[in-house]
Amino acid sequence: MGRHRKSKHDLDRYLLCVGGNYYYRRRVPTELADIDERGHTVKISLKTTDLARARTIRDLYEKADDDRWASMLCGEDQEAAKNRYLTAIKRAKAMGFSYQPSADLANAPLVALLERVEAILSPSTPKPVVEAVMGTVSAPAATVSDAFKVYEEEITPHQISGKSAGQRAKWLSVKKGSKDHFISVMGDMAMDEITRDDARRYYNHWLERIAPKEGRPTHTPDIGNRRLGDMRVLYREYYSHMKQEDRVNPFEGLRFKDKAKRRRKRHPFTTEWITDKILKPGALAGLNDEARAILLIMMNVGARPSEICNLTADRIQLQSNIPYIKIEPDDDPEDPREVKTETSIRVVPVTGIALEALRRFPKGFPRYRDKEGNFSAAINKYMVENHLRQSVKTTVYSFRHSFEDRMKNVKVDDEVRRILMGHAIDRPEYGEGGSLALKLEAMAAVALPCDPSIL
Repeated sequence: MGRHRKSKHDLDRYLLCVGGNYYYRRRVPTELADIDERGHTVKISLKTTDLARARTIRDLYEKADDDRWASMLCGEDQEAAKNRYLTAIKRAKAMGFSYQPSADLANAPLVALLERVEAILSPSTPKPVVEAVMGTVSAPAATVSDAFKVYEEEITPHQISGKSAGQRAKWLSVKKGSKDHFISVMGDMAMDEITRDDARRYYNHWLERIAPKEGRPTHTPDIGNRRLGDMRVLYREYYSHMKQEDRVNPFEGLRFKDKAKRRRKRHPFTTEWITDKILKPGALAGLNDEARAILLIMMNVGARPSEICNLTADRIQLQSNIPYIKIEPDDDPEDPREVKTETSIRVVPVTGIALEALRRFPKGFPRYRDKEGNFSAAINKYMVENHLRQSVKTTVYSFRHSFEDRMKNVKVDDEVRRILMGHAIDRPEYGEGGSLALKLEAMAAVALPCDPSIL
């Protein structure tokens, strides 16, 4: 026979005995029944047949629920709930236990549960320690928006500390876009309520746009994979931050195969098109001086737009026997900048029109520093308006592919090509990647002939 009474004077309040085993059973306050994730009634096995021990454990659960419901009724904000939860994890660890929610402890071996009870039996044990050891501090019910705020403010700052202000803004803009798109499709769901079925519905939303049963696709697999991937990372990073590393990620493994990606790669300009059209005197006269100089350097050294736009005086070495530029990250804490990959770090000799352009701007290009997107947009627009684009698939980045093609055509050694392009080398790395003289020989072999007056 079970007993379920509410009077504080009843020694056996909230105790239910079934088959000799005791349970803690208690109704959730009516006004909280829809927001307490445990439902309308809390029922937890106390895993004991001893009434005195059951009363002791019951007292812990009773107190924890009193505090829990009081904070819910007072509208404890998300930040306070999160801090309370993370502090509980630390306190449990200090007592020699991993933090486990009370619902999980209810299914733990009796010996493990009793170890925790014995650790806090002393009347002098502070209440927060009791809550931490017994797992009665709930993780905050964070929405996707709440989780993203934690991700942006607490998780990512150290991950992106090496990025420049522009790089950080662009990186966060993409992540925020993925969060906003998920919310626009699925709603601002509670993170702990996102199921595998929800993730699949979001996957199917993209599938209809990437591979519709009727009509033409409106999006590529790349954008779908980016949106799903960003949500997968947000889910994983948020719960790792909340010390729930083992939580199953509903977005895991959901991605699209992109068989057409190779066909969509940027096309290079042919050497003939560059020399006859783009380097023709007057063809680039409508560009501002910095944009024109950056473009000419790009054409002749094969670097990425961002690598030239962000050169600084200390990385432009024109007084050396062999003039060169250094492409490397900037570790200045006041003005940091990352390069695309570790293999992008390199020293590139300059000659011909690239050298002349750098002599005009020995301190770099302040107009486009940390604004390489502005440079690319300006060049692409200019090429369209002046009929300099060889095809719809050629863009400013195509000059980099053209540089690589020219090296292949004159049979520059594969490893030297990779070094100059900043690509990975498929072998253990030895030395410093070849001498400047060797690199200069390759650069001279592919230099574009042009009239210096185009500067």
